[in-house]
Amino acid sequence: MTKLPNILITGTPGVGKSTLAAELAAKFGTDYEYVSVGDLAAEEELYDGYDEVHKCHILDEDRVVDELEEKMSAGGMIVDYHGSDFFPERWFQVVFVLRADTSVLYDRLQHRGYELRKVQENVQCEIFGTVLEEAHRSYRFEIVKELPSNTLEDLEENVEVILLWLVDWGMMQS
Repeated sequence: MTKLPNILITGTPGVGKSTLAAELAAKFGTDYEYVSVGDLAAEEELYDGYDEVHKCHILDEDRVVDELEEKMSAGGMIVDYHGSDFFPERWFQVVFVLRADTSVLYDRLQHRGYELRKVQENVQCEIFGTVLEEAHRSYRFEIVKELPSNTLEDLEENVEVILLWLVDWGMMQS
């Protein structure tokens, strides 16, 4: 039996990565395991210091990779994180980069209580397509898929797109 593919959901903070990944995990039941890298890092204290300027922990990327290696090798993982360049390329069969309109993103981040500077930095990151560009540099072009993430309808459509991708992937493996 072919192992299940691993899926990376990435994008600028506030685009809906965790919401989409949790929705997928709920649909898949026990077939897939969902890991939020931010939550994993907090639970396991996988940090390499604190960034006073950006007021956030600095992720210890090597420890994250070590922590996830065994699970990723088994397959059937849904991983969400705003970065993608430190994950081994072999881990993922598909990378979905969520994108949001800057006005939508601005409102979401402001609603989260982010400081204005942090909101502006993340909106600028989205304008420049930084996360999408990083994904294209880190993975084969054909496995990187860009999805809109502005509305509840987008969320529902994205779930369907990913389900269809899985069906196609499964047929290619047969």
